[in-house]
Amino acid sequence: MQVHHLKFSLLALAASWMLATTGFAQTMSYSDYQTGKTKIKTDYSAEKKSCASLASNAKDICVAQAKGKEKVAVAELYNGYKHSAKSQYEVRLAQAEAVYEVAKQTCDDLAGNPKDVCIKEAKAALIAAKADAKVQMKTSVVNATANDKTSAAKAKASSEVAEVRRDASAEKREAQYKLEKEKCDAFASTTKDNCLSDAKANFGKP
Repeated sequence: MQVHHLKFSLLALAASWMLATTGFAQTMSYSDYQTGKTKIKTDYSAEKKSCASLASNAKDICVAQAKGKEKVAVAELYNGYKHSAKSQYEVRLAQAEAVYEVAKQTCDDLAGNPKDVCIKEAKAALIAAKADAKVQMKTSVVNATANDKTSAAKAKASSEVAEVRRDASAEKREAQYKLEKEKCDAFASTTKDNCLSDAKANFGKP
């Protein structure tokens, strides 16, 4: 139950950061960009300071959340300033890494196999998010330049997108396989062997 609760908490956290990106839909001036950076730094200092009243892992989680919000805010701000496929990718990357760092700290509230599974779930989610971000960036670049390309160039670009999608799918599948193997460690003897065999079969492993 704790792991499921963690999943929902992290999904909510990720969603809140993703919604926040809409605030920088249009480009901004250099002056506004610099002002934004100063505000982000000030907000981070205040949030980190508020963590001081906490103790143990609660404090670590609080600090991780503050750092994550700062990292996402910086990426969002730069995306608002430059607004390119690369800057949008950096926002998605910052969101994924921020959620992952919070997840790792939250997993410390668990022990043994539940903790290992929790960390593997967080890692699998990070890998999936990074892989999807790469696909989105590549697709955006191709779409943005499609009208300026010859038929041959368009075909090559489409092939490159397809390759990125295949790589992303493989990365996510491998992460899920590692997660399933970790879950098998909760069992013993024949049950564990059967669990591992099922995992191998499900993911096409020898």
